[in-house]
Amino acid sequence: MDSVYLDNLMEDLEKREIEATNDVPTEVYEKLLAIYLYKHDLCNAKFLWKRIPAKVKASTPELGNIWSVGQYMWKKDYPSIYKSLNSVTWSNIVSDIMQKVEESVRNRAVDLISQAYSSISLDTVCAMTGLAPDICSKACIEKEWKYEADTKIVHPVKTKIESIGTTSSEDQLYKLTDFVSFLEN
Repeated sequence: MDSVYLDNLMEDLEKREIEATNDVPTEVYEKLLAIYLYKHDLCNAKFLWKRIPAKVKASTPELGNIWSVGQYMWKKDYPSIYKSLNSVTWSNIVSDIMQKVEESVRNRAVDLISQAYSSISLDTVCAMTGLAPDICSKACIEKEWKYEADTKIVHPVKTKIESIGTTSSEDQLYKLTDFVSFLEN
């Protein structure tokens, strides 16, 4: 299950939700909410949660479990994200996507650590990645981060972030003008 597949699935699910004449199948809500979390699109996840009918939320505990992960993501409470992800046996409907959510959260945490810290305790790295200390220390060494076993301090190596490219001020002004003109019509 790759990113392109999930993008296409998300578009299909959004279309199914919009075009539904009666009740939207619960599966659509579950998968769509999980994909939004995978993409770290917390605003759309929150808006989806608000528009899911209360009777659907009440009758589908898994939806609440997915949203619980989203709430912890919103708060950037990494230990609770992993606890919430791993305290549930996900149904076949969302298990693959929720596994991707966990990988995505862990990758974002590793990127954050590498960009924000010159030194950090192993316990903090473990909390942010959801890994056990022995696995975490090995993963740090594999990433070529310096690890001091006696002090349990990790020295991350900054990863280079690719620049997306620059847009000239003139291009930005044109796009803004075009957008405002569209809104006024």
